[in-house]
Amino acid sequence: MARTVADTALLLSAMAGPDPRDPTALETPGSAFAAPLDFDPRGLRVAWAPDLGGSVPVDPEVLDVLADAVAVFADLGCHVESDSPDFRGADDVFRTLRAHEFNLGLGHLLDSSRAALKPSLVWNIEEGRGLGSDDLARATIAHSRLYARGIDFFDRYDVLLAPVSQVVPFDADLEYPQSVAGVAQHTYLDWMRSAYYVTLLGAPALSVPAGFTPGGLPVGLQIVTAPRSDLTTLRIGAAFEAATRHGRRRPPRG
Repeated sequence: MARTVADTALLLSAMAGPDPRDPTALETPGSAFAAPLDFDPRGLRVAWAPDLGGSVPVDPEVLDVLADAVAVFADLGCHVESDSPDFRGADDVFRTLRAHEFNLGLGHLLDSSRAALKPSLVWNIEEGRGLGSDDLARATIAHSRLYARGIDFFDRYDVLLAPVSQVVPFDADLEYPQSVAGVAQHTYLDWMRSAYYVTLLGAPALSVPAGFTPGGLPVGLQIVTAPRSDLTTLRIGAAFEAATRHGRRRPPRG
């Protein structure tokens, strides 16, 4: 979205704020994001979830880079522990609700222009068409429980750190990686779990540059805080950015 955390905050300063037309809009005025992001992270309770509690495979190359990034928080005076929210049921929740929305929003394209759609899109729409009211009710209840467990988690921790992506950047001609850390990926959604599991928490998440692999490929760190604490997320991200300056670095030459 932007080259720096401050630029992201600037963007939010123009976009954010309460709006009677949107029942989900936060009450925080956009002007709050225009202020400097200066922040002392000392004393923060930090949870590091390298594989989201064993729920997702992550390539070792990604984890090697992120281990150094997480150590930065300890150097900044944070209390860092290995822990993760309980993501039980997250995959079913996400895939069920996503398929339902795809069918509602794009189902007409399947009827009118099936040959023009890529196979993975056809698959996702058809998955939605196969859902019943019991499936949607189950996913909605499970989502509520997952959200509640996330709230409990952020009562114990100020910030969650996790990989943004489970793999390093791959060839643009490849629709999705076929395996991650030796684990087969059967659909084009599988390799994104590290991002969409966090989405289900309803929490603000920020991706910040965390360094490069020996081959020069970029790796991102996901910084997550409790729901409705967007400004806190940005301030923590800015502190990490200032300490590392990774966003201003260039990859090593191969």
